[in-house]
Amino acid sequence: MSDLYLRQLLLGRDFSPRHPAAQMMNFVYFIGDRARGECFVVDPAWDPTDLLRVAEADGMKITGVIATHGHPDHLGGDLYGFKVAGLVELLALNPCPVHAHAAEIPWIQRFSGLDPARITPHEHGDVIQIGGIEVALIHTPGHTPGSQCLKVADQYLISGDTLFVEGCGRVDLPGGDSDALFRSLNERIAPLSGALILLPGHAYGGERATLAEVRRVNPYLRIKDAARWRRQMGG
Repeated sequence: MSDLYLRQLLLGRDFSPRHPAAQMMNFVYFIGDRARGECFVVDPAWDPTDLLRVAEADGMKITGVIATHGHPDHLGGDLYGFKVAGLVELLALNPCPVHAHAAEIPWIQRFSGLDPARITPHEHGDVIQIGGIEVALIHTPGHTPGSQCLKVADQYLISGDTLFVEGCGRVDLPGGDSDALFRSLNERIAPLSGALILLPGHAYGGERATLAEVRRVNPYLRIKDAARWRRQMGG
């Protein structure tokens, strides 16, 4: 029996019931080693206190954080004048290491206010070990410069805002780059196994699907021409 512990938590349903921002359909993820009772939390925004409660109810202790990217709806901060609790508040309650792509650290500082010295920088291809569970980091810039996807135990792909079941991340926000996202999808995501189960950062078009199914229903993964891509993205 696998020791992999993986939970997909939808804001307003699986944690922080009736949260006023539930319409944003944000996901937070727990990845861990069930035998050790340890897990990392991916993108711990909105209600860190309740996230800690959910982990404890599952018999798990949060021992680390992985950021897919630094936007406030994923790590906390000022979201158009609305204060989102997140990484800073979680660390005050539960000090632990934070892992992010090196290119994203300035953006995490900008949005959340976290001291960059508290963040462990990573590069494409790095592997984080959570007990006996391996998480491979795939740098997928475009939505932000340091956006990354997480391949978990060669079974799941947590994609943040790089890719959704039926869409992809915006490129009109600070740090967005349409051409970089095109390359990320075609050079980093396209070669991956269709058997991987995509777990996105928002429930846009669905909560999960095999990558093979995403390729079938997601028009952005079918665009292979850069000029057509720019037109599609409004560039």
